Amino acid sequence: MTTRSTRSPRRRTVVALAVVLAVLAGFIVRLVDIQVVNADEHVSDSLEIALRGSQTLHGTRGPIVDETGQTLAGSILQYDCQLDPLLISQIDEEIELGKSKADPWIDVSAEVAAITGQTPDDVLAIVAAALAEDPNSRFAELKNRVSTQQYRDLADLGVPYIACLQHPSRSYPDGAVAGNLVGFVGTDGDALEGLEKSYDDCLTATDGKLAYQKGKDGVVIPGTEIQQPAVDGGTLELTINRDLQWYLQQLIGEQVATMRAERGAVLVVETATGKIRAAAEYPTVDPNDPGGQGDDVRGSKIFEGTFEPGSTFKALTAATVIDAGGQTPGSTVVASGLENFPGGARVRDAFQHPAYTYTLAGVLIDSSNAGISKFSEKVPAATRFDYFQRFGIGAGSAVGFPGEEKGEIHPVDEWGAQTTYNTSFGQGLTTTMPELAGAYAAIANGGVRMPLSLIESCTEADGTVVEPDLPEPTRVISESTSTQVRAMLENVFLQAPYAKAVEIPGYRIAGKTGTGEKADLVNGGYKAGVYYTTMVGFAPADDPEYVVVVTLDEPKKVTSSAANATAFQKAMTQVLKTYRVMPSTTAPKLLPKFG
Repeated sequence: MTTRSTRSPRRRTVVALAVVLAVLAGFIVRLVDIQVVNADEHVSDSLEIALRGSQTLHGTRGPIVDETGQTLAGSILQYDCQLDPLLISQIDEEIELGKSKADPWIDVSAEVAAITGQTPDDVLAIVAAALAEDPNSRFAELKNRVSTQQYRDLADLGVPYIACLQHPSRSYPDGAVAGNLVGFVGTDGDALEGLEKSYDDCLTATDGKLAYQKGKDGVVIPGTEIQQPAVDGGTLELTINRDLQWYLQQLIGEQVATMRAERGAVLVVETATGKIRAAAEYPTVDPNDPGGQGDDVRGSKIFEGTFEPGSTFKALTAATVIDAGGQTPGSTVVASGLENFPGGARVRDAFQHPAYTYTLAGVLIDSSNAGISKFSEKVPAATRFDYFQRFGIGAGSAVGFPGEEKGEIHPVDEWGAQTTYNTSFGQGLTTTMPELAGAYAAIANGGVRMPLSLIESCTEADGTVVEPDLPEPTRVISESTSTQVRAMLENVFLQAPYAKAVEIPGYRIAGKTGTGEKADLVNGGYKAGVYYTTMVGFAPADDPEYVVVVTLDEPKKVTSSAANATAFQKAMTQVLKTYRVMPSTTAPKLLPKFG
């Protein structure tokens, strides 16, 4: 029989149990809320409160490599080293009390200084300054960017108060090779010139972070590390060949010295693809020591410079009058050493001669200004202007190199009588080495102009390959016109006075020279006796694979484009060797100069 006295304890027990279960349920709900529902928010809050230490994890800037994968710009490991001033002072105190047999800081500091290249007083001052500001200081910067050997030597000291963190730095293993293209980064890691700058997005690494808890003694508490990994930069692959680039830089340096020129350059383009296989110039920058040269050599004059192309443009005019004017290599005009044209224009050849019945081929072989001017009359001036633009003159290149300039051709309605004829032989307008190389590559490539390229691809850290977005190829002249102009340019190199100087045994070579006057920017007009010389050609002439352009700025030993012949011959020979181009198996056909 249940009485009121027996029911009361049981009721209290049930109520107490219910209260306990309710409290437990509340804890469980709260625990789920903290650890599941709002876990990220609470973890973040706890990290802000509890984690007292962190360090940057530096990603590695991506390399720049040539077409074969050889490194032109890479990263090496250096180290940022730091000291623990409080620990140094504690150890020194223990030494004074006879509790430690470690070497005192004054002795160790001298060894540290010998390794880092500082003075002992400098090293002592670093710790003293840190302790003066905060007696409990656990950090003082010893030296940044020490080498791997210095880092190892510091580690060999075996002292607990020196710590070094990895810090990747830029290195250019071949020095000035392709320095004009690659560019360089500053000591702070910022890209400053060249492809380093224009492709910084591809090359730049994303730094990570390591956060941790540490005890009062500064030691990291095991298991508290939280790491956000760094992401390395991508690999930038160029179209150039490192070994060819090295050879051509040596070659043009020698030619500049021999001809006492201000500077010189060699550009090599693959005709079928438009890929630039070398872009050598002298002088050029060494990215390892960009301050060692003047500011005017830090970029690339190949892309940044414009010039009057002179007689190299006669090939473009010849292509135009064949393609649009019904002319052939055997078509003729009568031209003397000095010709007068409508509107008071006068055109003079570089040599005196009576009236010759020149073929179009002969005009190119003798490089007759008067002759090409007469042929230019076979088409309207507007047609020539249109063809120059189709050849890419005045458009720059698809490379988009930092600071790249464009040639300048004034609109045809601004041409006076003299300019109308001067433009036929490369005066009264300007171009660039890439524009000229692209135009000749179009002649060599069956009349199709390929966009020039310097970048093969960027391979990102996750393996994604990004290739440059290039314009579509452009047909400039017909294949038949291309064949005829190629034959004439081959005869230029066969019959010109400098033929022996450019001859390459076993190969058929074609090309043209140009001697452009230099503008006097101070007094106006042209500088007297000062020229910019050019030689451009392709090989093999019967099946062209490569175009080579050689320029010299103000050569003084030989002031005509003959100054470029030796460098052109050696450059083209090396290109053919590098790419193992087979010798020609057919003989050239000689074209008559006169009708």
